[in-house]
Amino acid sequence: MDRAIYTAMGAASAVLDQQAVVSNNMANASTPGFRAQLSAFRAAPVEGPSIPTRTLVVDSTPGNDFSLGPVEQTGRDLDVALQQDGWLAVRLPDGSEGYTRNGNIEVDSEGQLRVQGFPLMGDGGPLEVPPQAQVTISPDGTISALGAGDEPKAIAQIGRLKMVRDSGSGLVHGDDGVFHAVGQAALANDPTLKLMPGTIEGSNVSPVKAMVSMIANARQFEMQMKVINNVNDNAQRANQLLGPS
Repeated sequence: MDRAIYTAMGAASAVLDQQAVVSNNMANASTPGFRAQLSAFRAAPVEGPSIPTRTLVVDSTPGNDFSLGPVEQTGRDLDVALQQDGWLAVRLPDGSEGYTRNGNIEVDSEGQLRVQGFPLMGDGGPLEVPPQAQVTISPDGTISALGAGDEPKAIAQIGRLKMVRDSGSGLVHGDDGVFHAVGQAALANDPTLKLMPGTIEGSNVSPVKAMVSMIANARQFEMQMKVINNVNDNAQRANQLLGPS
């Protein structure tokens, strides 16, 4: 009976972990460029002094769904959407690079371009624009700025966005919300990539599917709790039968 309790407890714990992944996807259903995390159960052998013939089921996150999300027209000059397999490069606090498909670019108080709070990388490093300048981005990633009160012909090129290409196989999702290159410090810039200014790619999370998964996980958890309660009740009845009358 104890084995049944531990088996049901392990299953309930795995369902809770899977529910956390689905909940995180649901919370990011409106985050631009978000890639849904995948969750799955896998068999793990039980190690011990006996013959390894028993296995347990554990939850795992094998990767992310890299399918395209819906692209919407915003008309905002600093919104961009990338081609399939295209990524924007950002600088992380430790000086390394991270990658994101979030095209919602912002300008901070010091004129630095940022995405998700991280400095946006260009060909030569983080990009900055003059204060109060009107910023435009061309399809090849070139950033131009027109100072406040300047004539249209005074527009100047600031730099070019660093865009890299990866199908997702060489990237892993980090706890900081961006992707990191596997086995190398940084990905190379791909000058052939194009983007769509004035548009933004939404999250590829389906709220309906995520809600269905959350309900299914909740029902599985309840079923495991019933197994534990039933086994516990059976153990109590057995103790009463075997106990002194």
